[in-house]
Amino acid sequence: MKLQPDKSDAQTLTAHGPGWVAVNHERIENSVVVGSRGERLAWDCSRFDELRAEHFAQLASLGAELVIFGSGARIRFPQPAWIQPLMARRTGVETMDTGAACRTYNILAGEGRHVVAALLIERPEDG
Repeated sequence: MKLQPDKSDAQTLTAHGPGWVAVNHERIENSVVVGSRGERLAWDCSRFDELRAEHFAQLASLGAELVIFGSGARIRFPQPAWIQPLMARRTGVETMDTGAACRTYNILAGEGRHVVAALLIERPEDG
């Protein structure tokens, strides 16, 4: 699905599909963390059941006002213990499927918010 964000200086999620997202038109086929202030980090997980508290602690260290967790092809919520580091920093967390996370990130980044999208990219056969 092609995404058409408003003009913004923040990096944008320009497209997504099963097993991939595009950041500024660059196709990425692994889980990734993308931030409105230029953050782009590999996120070392390829399936929901591989996620641990450490993955969310990494997100807390980025200092964003909001983390959008894209949980893959369908919505799956992180365990409450996983998001404790974010709550301790008063960082908001929203969970949605990865497609919705891409769209929401673009809107908030386009508004100039310091937002981070943590996108779980699963191979289509893993979904």
